[in-house]
Amino acid sequence: MSFEVTQTSGALPLRRRGPLSEAPSAAERHVPDSVAAKLMTEALQEVHGSFDTVAINGVLVATRDGLVLCGVTRGIEDDGVAAMASAAAGLATQFTSQAGVGSPRAVFFEGESGQVGVFGVDADTLLVVLGERDTTMGMFNVVAKQALTLLQQAVAARR
Repeated sequence: MSFEVTQTSGALPLRRRGPLSEAPSAAERHVPDSVAAKLMTEALQEVHGSFDTVAINGVLVATRDGLVLCGVTRGIEDDGVAAMASAAAGLATQFTSQAGVGSPRAVFFEGESGQVGVFGVDADTLLVVLGERDTTMGMFNVVAKQALTLLQQAVAARR
């Protein structure tokens, strides 16, 4: 089975650097060129073959504002998942702050048919990893973090 990395077209607004809990105001949002989307698409294309496809069902890269940059997914609504990933990251920031456990590193959800993990790639970008049905949460955690590391390395090499 082959996958194709898809990229959204057009300029995308990006969140300013800072904590997850500080959402940018409408005046602070800007419309950059598609450099971020191109960078993430190229990085994802480079590392996608390295993912453990036994454990990972798909990956999606989104802005912290919840807009899709690129992805390799099947059978999901990418825009909705990206928006929910942004919301989950914001909620995680509030939750870990209230619980006194520091800044969040990841958000995990486990469902009847698999898992979802949301990770910060950098200050502006989130990685959403979708897990396969019969993968244990522990195995998913390990493989998803490996995918994150590979993507971060590919992005760093391009900057």
